[in-house]
Amino acid sequence: MTPHRKQYDELGYTIFRNVLDADLIKEASDHVEWLAKKHPELRPEELGHFLVPDDPFWIRLVSDDRLLDIVEQFIGPNIALFASHYINKPPFSGRPVLWHQDGSYWPLEPMEVVTLWLAVDASTPDNGGMRVIPATHRLDLQEMKANPEVDSVLGSEIPVEFVDESLAVDLVLGPGDVSVHNPTIVHGSSANTSPNRRCGLTIRYIPTSTKVLVPDAGCLFHLRGDVVEGVNTYLTRPKYRPGDHFKFRSSDAW
Repeated sequence: MTPHRKQYDELGYTIFRNVLDADLIKEASDHVEWLAKKHPELRPEELGHFLVPDDPFWIRLVSDDRLLDIVEQFIGPNIALFASHYINKPPFSGRPVLWHQDGSYWPLEPMEVVTLWLAVDASTPDNGGMRVIPATHRLDLQEMKANPEVDSVLGSEIPVEFVDESLAVDLVLGPGDVSVHNPTIVHGSSANTSPNRRCGLTIRYIPTSTKVLVPDAGCLFHLRGDVVEGVNTYLTRPKYRPGDHFKFRSSDAW
């Protein structure tokens, strides 16, 4: 067992440093800006999975072998994308993400899934970086409760009796770092009160044996290994169209 897998099993999260190179992270940062200009109707925190099926760069990014090599340590060699979402918090205005468990929102059977959180920008306590409560991945999944009193990304949160903020750990990341967390761990993030943007890409990976009960809940792409027949139907990778899609280094090969 690797040290990362040992920490993940014990605490529900772990961090890999310097996973992606600076050039690719720069492309990801430019991609976020391109998406924001293309979709002015969306808040920066709402660049979600519904945009992925017709976005070659997004698929290129989430299928990077360096990310999939990490994923394989947690869910095995047969890997699919379930969903992905840029959570882009602008300076002084990025909304918080209230304490929650990811798995409570997801129609997956079984709940075999792992999230990679790719830092596009530096992620710190000041700019709304993610916080986790270690070892809460041992909790059962709870029902998230609506909270209309706070303008937040999800609009809901876990009941307060499951949150002990005195135990919370800030996941401080640099661009290109990746945190990995369990679908059951209690986590969240504050609003961005700094002058610096805080953007991260959440990527939810499942083994191809996990069934997505509501296909529109995600953006299903087969990324590595074998498909389990009769479990899911996967989307076809989009072909790059100049003028329609974000241009990146290997775009002409898509």
